[in-house]
Amino acid sequence: MDKITFVENLQAENAMLKAQVSELTKQVNWLIEQIKLGNKRVFGTSTEKSEYDVAQLSFFNEAECFTDPKAPEPKITVIKEHYRKTHLTTNKLPPDIPIEVVEYTIPETEQICPKCNDPLHRIGKETIREELKIIPAKAVLTRHIRHAYGCRKCEMEAEVPTIVKAAIPEPVIKGSFASPEVIAHIMVQKFVMGIPLYRQEREFQRNGILLSRQTMSNWLIKATEDWLAPIYDLLHKRLLERELLCADETEFHVLHEPGRKAQQKSYLWVYRTGNDGLPPIVLSEYQPGRGHEHPKRFLFGYKGFLHTDGWEVYRKLPDVTIVGCFAHARRKFDEALKTLPVKDREGTDAMRGKRYCDSLFEIERSITKLSADKRYKKRLEISQPILADFKAWMLSFNDLGKSAFSKAVNYSLGQWEYLTNYLLDGRLEISNNRTERTIKSFVINRKNFLFANTPNGAKSSAIMFSIIETAKEFGINPFDYLVYVLRNAPNWNIADNPDMVERLLPQAFLQASVA
Repeated sequence: MDKITFVENLQAENAMLKAQVSELTKQVNWLIEQIKLGNKRVFGTSTEKSEYDVAQLSFFNEAECFTDPKAPEPKITVIKEHYRKTHLTTNKLPPDIPIEVVEYTIPETEQICPKCNDPLHRIGKETIREELKIIPAKAVLTRHIRHAYGCRKCEMEAEVPTIVKAAIPEPVIKGSFASPEVIAHIMVQKFVMGIPLYRQEREFQRNGILLSRQTMSNWLIKATEDWLAPIYDLLHKRLLERELLCADETEFHVLHEPGRKAQQKSYLWVYRTGNDGLPPIVLSEYQPGRGHEHPKRFLFGYKGFLHTDGWEVYRKLPDVTIVGCFAHARRKFDEALKTLPVKDREGTDAMRGKRYCDSLFEIERSITKLSADKRYKKRLEISQPILADFKAWMLSFNDLGKSAFSKAVNYSLGQWEYLTNYLLDGRLEISNNRTERTIKSFVINRKNFLFANTPNGAKSSAIMFSIIETAKEFGINPFDYLVYVLRNAPNWNIADNPDMVERLLPQAFLQASVA
């Protein structure tokens, strides 16, 4: 082998080794990023709030974006120095809270003047203090007694005496000692307060009531199947008639499901109405998988916009325009930023990408009170140019390699068609945070009850969660609404009169409460 060939071989081998070192370096850097992100998720705060003033994003030309020549000049106001009160005041209590008055008097035998021993007379009274008193829940056994009436004349003359009995309301569960109140209490404790049935069982026992979790479970499932499911079905029908919907899904384990292991993931799918100004509807559905067939079946016949995250199964829905979530895109840049030391973050590409997203969210905050039509026009005027600049900036990168920043850029570009669809209608939103806030309630409670025992229980849980969350969206106390439903549904014969289900909807409850 001559010297020239030997040198060429060494150069080729050196180039190959450099390429390997470069690739290994990228992999090491990527693994370090994943470790930092993992530590951040476990030990860091979960907030995604920006640590800088969004109004100072100079490269977006805020002066041109946010200017309003018609806006009045702000007035200078001197705010008096004050101290924050930390104690509870009565103005933070409901106005109709019952008041218990305790008066302190001097016994008549002691109403003697200490100076001259003459009798004392009352000259006035004063309120010394007010205290908030909590009375723990107590159980009451309601005994329903029906009176019967007979006719004296018929008793004397008729072959069969006439007997008339007083009307009595139907029970929520026939043959059971459950009342609407106790079932509503158990539902609220589990799906609002996150207290699983076994803890409720112990609480009942401490109060001397031997009520097993099996009995409570039977009550919940029976009441749900008979009285809540018809409401759920009607809300489902109304949901499909809307033009703006949102969807998301989260894990939900079911222990005893035929043909599946307890460790296999099942899912709770959540569908809800968007920002259309109409009565809110929140529906959840249990399914054993995360495939496209589930939303396709649930949303069969729906035509309109659908807010989602980046999960691709939603894109297979016919006649549906997918609106992506910029909160997810921003989160990717935020994660890329958090892989860097705090002192090195300013001026990085990750910071620039995050600030692009922040500027878009700031615009949304500034136009939130506008009408849908004006919001639509403002977005085309202000947001669209920023979006175009944002996309061009991301496309300027050629080879990003494997990193958290490249993941953020690739995610945004891959979702760009859906991320920018919120420009199509002023009622649409820049993110799917509305649904994430709804599903967060279930996720928090899931940490307490962890799983469902059977598919039947999971389906009933989804219906109960739906009814309660819809009531909360109306600003209704879930307990009061559930009592209203469970007390009236058995007596309105909704099985034979489906139109009566209309009178069980949250808006009907509000009207009945006002009346």
